Amino acid sequence: MLWKFSVFATHHALYLLGWLGYGLNMEHRRLGSTGMYISELTFGNWITHGSQVESDAAIKCVRAALDLGITTYDTADVYAGTRAESVLGKALKGVKRESYELFTKVYWPTGTGKNDRGLSRKHIMESCNASLKRLKTDYVDLYQAHRFDYETPLEETLRAFNDLIRSGKVHYIGFSEWNAEQIAAALAIQDANGYDRFISSQPQYSMLWRVIESQVVPLCEKEGIGQIVWSPIGQGVLTGKYLPGKKAPAGSRATDKKGGADMISKFMNDQVLTAVQKLLPIAEKVDLTPAQLAIAWVLQNPNVSSAIIGATKPAQIKENVKASGVKLEKGIIDAIDLALVGVVERDPSKTISPKPRA
Repeated sequence: MLWKFSVFATHHALYLLGWLGYGLNMEHRRLGSTGMYISELTFGNWITHGSQVESDAAIKCVRAALDLGITTYDTADVYAGTRAESVLGKALKGVKRESYELFTKVYWPTGTGKNDRGLSRKHIMESCNASLKRLKTDYVDLYQAHRFDYETPLEETLRAFNDLIRSGKVHYIGFSEWNAEQIAAALAIQDANGYDRFISSQPQYSMLWRVIESQVVPLCEKEGIGQIVWSPIGQGVLTGKYLPGKKAPAGSRATDKKGGADMISKFMNDQVLTAVQKLLPIAEKVDLTPAQLAIAWVLQNPNVSSAIIGATKPAQIKENVKASGVKLEKGIIDAIDLALVGVVERDPSKTISPKPRA
């Protein structure tokens, strides 16, 4: 059939097929209480140094994500010293803007100046304009405060965010790694002033890291805020590739001295790694890889709108998308909890922002 041949003729055609429901099983959820739907898996554009080799790989991964039905893309001004946004903008060139959801963030330093960081009105406005240029777009669907800023009055930050929505440069606003007290304070100011409310929270969340469950999630459920969770596979630990008593595989995040090793270090002990090995037969029982099981697990939480996945190779995305739409029975959830007894972090005080600001 001529039309079928033409559809497969370009790589974006597979993306079109996903929209029309031909064979792709990527499911979508509402972001909080909004009317905007996002894909259950969000592609996280967190490249580390922005070299040409890494940039080319990142572009291939974005194209693969599009082909597999992922419509939601997350980045930040600080990633790879602003270069990640440029790479994502290049990767999405030629894709119909209305067909994907684009997220970025502001807070961490993007320069050496005192005002090249934080959530002051000056930095928010300047950073948003710079992000739009790098992403080659007139607007972002979601703009998030990447941490809480102790040095800027909260009302100043929220007014600036509201003005960005009024200007059309931003459609929705949210935050990343804020605690329940900070979230409640912001919502009170927004309601008192008639500002647009926060609709998203972007916390770390996984089988091993559940610090949002006791305070942040209940508040967000009440207030219509959805979770877009990062590191659902625990910095890679939940893949099961790190073995107790053994050296980390060469080239893995645990050996990355540019930052990856520091982030994963809290999980790199024999007690955690031994517990994680108990998850492997559970994953096999439900015909999932350990990584797929980890992603599917976070998606069982009804307050989670999407799980952010990263990848260095398109094949990794192809495997991870199989977690979308998976329903885990209570017996499987209970087995996971039993396997991880004694190694799960639940302390809500672990949600922190730099004080003073970075």
